[in-house]
Amino acid sequence: MTSLLIIDDEEKISAVLARMLTKDGYEVARTTNPAEGVRLFTERHFDVILCDLRMPEMSGIDVLDAARRHAPSADFVVMTAYASVSTAVESMKKGALDYLIKPFAVDELRLLLKRIEETRGLREENIRLREVIGETYRLENFIAQSPMMQNVLARSRKVASSDASVLLRGESGTGKEVLAKAIHAMSRRASGPLVIVNCGAVPENLLESEFFGHIKGSFTGAIDNRKGMFETAHGGSIFLDEIGEVPLHLQVKLLRVLQEGEIQRVGESTPVRVDVRIIAATNRNLEQDVEEGVFRQDLYYRLNVIPIQLPSLRDRREDIAPLIEHFLRKFSPGGTPPRVPPDMLHLLLGYSYPGNIRELENAIEHAVVLGDGEQLTVDDLPLQIQSAQWGEMPPTNSRGTPEFSSAGGAGATRNTGGATLEEMEKRAMLTALESTRYNHTRAAALLGITRRTLGYRIQKYGLTEIVEENIRRHREGRG
Repeated sequence: MTSLLIIDDEEKISAVLARMLTKDGYEVARTTNPAEGVRLFTERHFDVILCDLRMPEMSGIDVLDAARRHAPSADFVVMTAYASVSTAVESMKKGALDYLIKPFAVDELRLLLKRIEETRGLREENIRLREVIGETYRLENFIAQSPMMQNVLARSRKVASSDASVLLRGESGTGKEVLAKAIHAMSRRASGPLVIVNCGAVPENLLESEFFGHIKGSFTGAIDNRKGMFETAHGGSIFLDEIGEVPLHLQVKLLRVLQEGEIQRVGESTPVRVDVRIIAATNRNLEQDVEEGVFRQDLYYRLNVIPIQLPSLRDRREDIAPLIEHFLRKFSPGGTPPRVPPDMLHLLLGYSYPGNIRELENAIEHAVVLGDGEQLTVDDLPLQIQSAQWGEMPPTNSRGTPEFSSAGGAGATRNTGGATLEEMEKRAMLTALESTRYNHTRAAALLGITRRTLGYRIQKYGLTEIVEENIRRHREGRG
């Protein structure tokens, strides 16, 4: 039951409101003496305080000041017959939630209280979720047997207590977002929001609005005022993933946030103050981007105050076995995780994981879903990991796609001695593409990487013509 305190020097109004709200199911206390009201909310908890603005002994603003000190969790609503812009602004600045002008309709008050109850419910749910997130993303929960990862966690503990900008470096799938969540959860900002923005996933023409918000009519499609991600993150942290994808013309505006602590909405000239801690991440070589003039040097230095390099999974092989166990439990909820036979474990421990932890997680989920019985087999793994059993690139057909003979089945002995990392990555990509009929989205998901990363690697390894020819072949029904 929602508890209310009514403070109004007019006895008749106070009594009518109390009677009506009690009938509506609220737990109501009332007083005509503001000093008595302060005593009441100091000694007891109230969800909502309804307070008149003008009273002889003590003003509503003074009561509001006392409430901020002694009852900070209470929602404060000001009531007055002497409405003015200045009093409204002052009460809101002091922390009042809303403002009612006397005489007000009963239904207006009921609607306001209903909105307050809904908002309180969301706040309480948010607190519970933050507690769960804080527990989930504790550094103690990270699997880190390798010295490299232990160093990462030690450094993260130190930076969490500060407001310094953090730049997380590492390949795709190494856990940069998970670490960003952990740093936020350990910081003094943990009770505030953590807003996540994938800079590479937002169209360039919408990125400024996504960052800073916009006002109605500022561009085609701006049908209403909208807060940006930085305003949404006020009082908390913002995680800018793929920061290297931000275009130059926006980098200078990001720099302003870091230097001045203010943003400017699209279509508006007045700056808005924001209190935000920035955690950025990239898998790019930003130093090279600075040299090539595609990333601002001053922004790089502002972001790179505390750099943290996350190792690739192939550089922290001590963690692969415990990660396998973790993912087996994760994807076997309420049941006994299936066993992994020695030949399958040997293959998983030796694989290069170009997609890092994300690829390993996807591989275990793939195996658990497709597996039959209490023990998994190599056949349950994704094709790109099964294909790593061959020591050399398998022969390709005239279309440039791998051809596997029966000799290379699930029971073949793994031998990667003759294959370079580049060859293994090529083989994995071509196998995934062929098995998904060259559907890039599905192939990328199979590999545990993004569609964009797959496209980049196809171009990097000179496979564009082969892939395009096979796409045409499948479209023409020649596959």
